Amino acid sequence: MISGILNVNKEVGISSNKCVSLVKKALDIKKVGHTGTLDLEAYGVLPIVIGKATRVSDYLMDDKKEYITEAVFGKRTDTLDYSGEVLDTSDIVFDKDQLLEVMEGFKGEITQIPPMYSAIKVNGQKLYDLARNGVEIERKVRKVNIYEFELLKYEFPKAKFKIICSKGTYIRTLIDDLGEKLGSFAYVDSLC
Repeated sequence: MISGILNVNKEVGISSNKCVSLVKKALDIKKVGHTGTLDLEAYGVLPIVIGKATRVSDYLMDDKKEYITEAVFGKRTDTLDYSGEVLDTSDIVFDKDQLLEVMEGFKGEITQIPPMYSAIKVNGQKLYDLARNGVEIERKVRKVNIYEFELLKYEFPKAKFKIICSKGTYIRTLIDDLGEKLGSFAYVDSLC
């Protein structure tokens, strides 16, 4: 029986569960899982655990996560990323120093409210299924850690960030909250 960890380079538009089912089918093995759900619109490394390696899944999920994301300021979408409908716009402009100053407030332990467009289940239903049906429900605030929040590039209205964070962090929410703190709006344009 095959056991191990397979690093899959997940493409945009493929779910984490679809990656698992493709590996199951390709290797003809039943005991396969992933180490944390990546957004449908995200791409990048998704570790897939196979056979006996599924036992280490929880340890891998608890480890730090690293993301590179591009954000667009001045607009908010219902999904908090480029795939959603624009809900709000702002013409507020800020410089790099203002952005860096506000970013400092997001380092360390912070609280987030998970987005409606997420795989979190409430009463057996995924939030994104409820959101697609126009239903919005109250979500519990959660604590997450932002270990690093680095600005890689900035040319208003776009910015590129490197983020190292704890499990359970929603980068879309982080960017949305950052936009709000700047007196504007923001959404994720790409997430790796």
